[in-house]
Amino acid sequence: MIGIKIKPLSVNKAWQGRRYKTKEYKAYEKEILYKLPDIKIPEGDLILYLEFGFSSKGSDLSNPIKMFEDILQKKYGFNDNRIYEIQAKKKICNKGAEYIMFWIDKIHDGLSHY
Repeated sequence: MIGIKIKPLSVNKAWQGRRYKTKEYKAYEKEILYKLPDIKIPEGDLILYLEFGFSSKGSDLSNPIKMFEDILQKKYGFNDNRIYEIQAKKKICNKGAEYIMFWIDKIHDGLSHY
């Protein structure tokens, strides 16, 4: 797993209306792009493992998934339509200790990891 020490951004804070990224989302994207390490994305169909550390039990696990997936696509130059499976987990952590952990792997032999 690769960890990034940043509070996951909610979809509700990402967009102004229907088409425009908020200043908060632009800053979030810029910070994540800066913090992501250089890795090689495997060829073929992919599985994305995610763990979000939220300081609020009221945080919705699915909210930050698409934004983070889009940022990964931008950083690593792959099309996110190659992601056929996502395994996501929500963990509660202390305020100020929010994080995102992820790993991208090839789906071997087209088999699900379930």
